[in-house]
Amino acid sequence: MSLTLAPMTDDQLVRLRVGLERSYAENLAEARGLSPEAARAEALAQIGRLLPDGVASPGVLLRVALVEGEEVGWIWTTLPGADLPTMAWIHNIEVHPAHRGQGHARRMIQLAEAELARLGVDRLGLNVFGHNTVAIRLYDSLGFRVAAQQMVKPLPPPAALG
Repeated sequence: MSLTLAPMTDDQLVRLRVGLERSYAENLAEARGLSPEAARAEALAQIGRLLPDGVASPGVLLRVALVEGEEVGWIWTTLPGADLPTMAWIHNIEVHPAHRGQGHARRMIQLAEAELARLGVDRLGLNVFGHNTVAIRLYDSLGFRVAAQQMVKPLPPPAALG
């Protein structure tokens, strides 16, 4: 079973974007303490800014992962540009639930790295939510290293302090 990456179609992005928007909003709500409504608005705004023309957005590589013709996941990277002039960036990687635990995410990243290297890119970055320990272990095993870290501490309400 060999995994390959294929360019994403407009129809695939429309379908996959629904789950992306939902999961990103959930992660934003958990990590930043946003209300579900504020998190959804933020997720929609960020994704819309980064994918203004869908799969035709400049500097964007959207790929579906296929095993024997079956879609098992997808990856979204951007090329170096104005926001990140020296490195490409993984914005999202997802393995569909029925296909998790089979090494597909690792292989998607390796294939994306090879494609980016052919395009002359020499660095790849990503963000990962701190609670996503499975992904953190994967990225660490692939050679990613922490370049910055954000920390959060919830504070008690004023009445609890007195």
